[in-house]
Amino acid sequence: MIVRMKKTANKAEINEFLGYIKNKGLSYKDASSSDVILYGIIGDTKAIMESDIYAFSAVENITRVQEPYKLASKKFHPDKTIIDVDGVKIGGDSFVVMAGPCSVENEEQLLTITKDVKAYGASVLRGGAFKPRTSPYAFQGLGIEGLELLKEAKEKYNIPIITEIQSASMIDIFMEYGVDIFQVGARNMQNYDLLKALGKIKKPVMLKRGMDSTIEEWLLAAEYILAGGNPNVMLCERGIRNSDKYTRNCLDIQAVLAIKQLSHLPIIVDPSHSSGRYDMIEDLAKAALAVGADGIIVEVHNKPECALSDGAQSLKPEKFGHMMNELAKIAPIVGKKL
Repeated sequence: MIVRMKKTANKAEINEFLGYIKNKGLSYKDASSSDVILYGIIGDTKAIMESDIYAFSAVENITRVQEPYKLASKKFHPDKTIIDVDGVKIGGDSFVVMAGPCSVENEEQLLTITKDVKAYGASVLRGGAFKPRTSPYAFQGLGIEGLELLKEAKEKYNIPIITEIQSASMIDIFMEYGVDIFQVGARNMQNYDLLKALGKIKKPVMLKRGMDSTIEEWLLAAEYILAGGNPNVMLCERGIRNSDKYTRNCLDIQAVLAIKQLSHLPIIVDPSHSSGRYDMIEDLAKAALAVGADGIIVEVHNKPECALSDGAQSLKPEKFGHMMNELAKIAPIVGKKL
């Protein structure tokens, strides 16, 4: 439920209403802007009569939110969420490019790639320190050593970092090593203990869509983080499963439009995991930009043929540079800044 207050309402009148909400066992979220005073009422609001709410002199009108996700809903938060990551704005009219290797392998590899992607215009460095893999025999990442190398690259090239977190127990160590964006992978989209824990911190979180998840399930997963008190949530469409083996997954490009209609949260597209093919990444990135995504996250490797993971879906630095030049041509046409 969203309650709009009269512009003439004073603080005492508003507090009287908010006190009533608390007494009913509900909570509220201040969603006001410079133009309007709004409060989102959170909880089982079916037991509240609208006539009782209108009895308060501060109340102007009421809108019931039918969607099960309240805080993620555009009705609750009509203004776009813009997340500031160390000066990099995600959301609004910007198109952010996150790039780097699937896995952090060694110092030389990571620093070489970081230098290249930063030079070509990437705003955020991606790299996996901990790698959840389908096979227990596949490379699982360097762990803490990988976080150390990401921190080194961040400091040397002055670029924020994003890396995947697997459990709530990792939060403190991620904070210690200065991780700027906590990535929740597709396998963990419904790891509710992790989502609840991420709701208690203020660090930006990128929530990837589960492999078989609906858009509603995805937004409800985001709701866990938002309900915990962390407003810095962005979504990532990384492709959903299909029966065709030509590509790794199927990029649900219309999901970008759906999220823009339903939610205020920024949405990032992952053309690397969706296709699994380096030769499709540039065109899928263009599609993401054209359809209104807020950015992309792309895998780049200086020697993809030798990569310890996902070499087939990694761009070489020069190919990444070409893609950035092409995106720069399109961005002004669709009202975005690269």
